[in-house]
Amino acid sequence: MRAPDTNVLARFFVDDAEDAQAAQQRPAAVAALAERSLASVTVLLELERVMRGFYELPTKDISRVLRALASIEHVTLEDRDAVLAAIDDFDKGIDFAAALHLARRSRASGFATFDQRLAKRAKRLALALPVELLA
Repeated sequence: MRAPDTNVLARFFVDDAEDAQAAQQRPAAVAALAERSLASVTVLLELERVMRGFYELPTKDISRVLRALASIEHVTLEDRDAVLAAIDDFDKGIDFAAALHLARRSRASGFATFDQRLAKRAKRLALALPVELLA
């Protein structure tokens, strides 16, 4: 089982016609994802960041990509349930990295942050893990 990196996943999902290297690498990315693969949580975090920051894709498109990856039968997502829960919260306006941190909580009774926006949204959404805004 292969573990594709962020660039392989980005090349698979984003057809960047203006980037000659991306166009050249895309067939290899498609071939790589045709095999059994494992997408790690850290690679998913990077993939979201690349799609948002570099490609400037809107949240709905990023969510669609992450869900499409999760739907590929022969691709295993590390901590699948947490990733899917994080995508759900991402769709509701929570930053993907924060949503993934919240979804992967393990024996935590709460999540401490300085991020006012996250704390406000988490409270409004009544997330399972309480989010505490630190002053």
